[in-house]
Amino acid sequence: MTLLLAAVGATVTALLELTVGPYLKVGIVEPHLVLVLGIIVTVAVGLEAGLVWAFVGGLVIDVLAQRPLGSTSFALLICVGATSVLAGLFSRFRLLVPILATFFLSLVYSMIHFVALNALASPIPVSDPVSLVLPAVVYDTILAALIGPLVVSIHDRRIDADRVDWGASSSTTVRSRSDRSRASSPSR
Repeated sequence: MTLLLAAVGATVTALLELTVGPYLKVGIVEPHLVLVLGIIVTVAVGLEAGLVWAFVGGLVIDVLAQRPLGSTSFALLICVGATSVLAGLFSRFRLLVPILATFFLSLVYSMIHFVALNALASPIPVSDPVSLVLPAVVYDTILAALIGPLVVSIHDRRIDADRVDWGASSSTTVRSRSDRSRASSPSR
């Protein structure tokens, strides 16, 4: 069920990125909503949900934006895999991992995507692509700082509530078979 929700969430987020994203522009910078939420899902839920998110969200963006098929999915899958490694390394700082991962991996995503588009489509004449994508990195990091810790903490609280507390005593007692037979037999 989690993987299905990840696929549906990625599809909705990709649609939002392509339709609402241009209205969320700051200067010339648009947010990479699928990337940011994919990183957050990977940290909060896990690698499998993050991979589904990246694959489905990337394909939806590629189909609707008429990009080379698989280029966005490839860049997102690399970033989600790196996020999983970072989440494992910094497991004690789970609330900060989405922010740090988005800061580093937004640049990686943009550069992989830039190289893939240049290789698969007509070359884009840009002298310094890093300076072009740095404002987008800052924008994505701000989004991750606003959304990431909230989503991770809500997910962790929900998971903690579902866990069984093995140390607590329970109010019900389990009786052995002999105890039940003695309790049901009439006393003499």
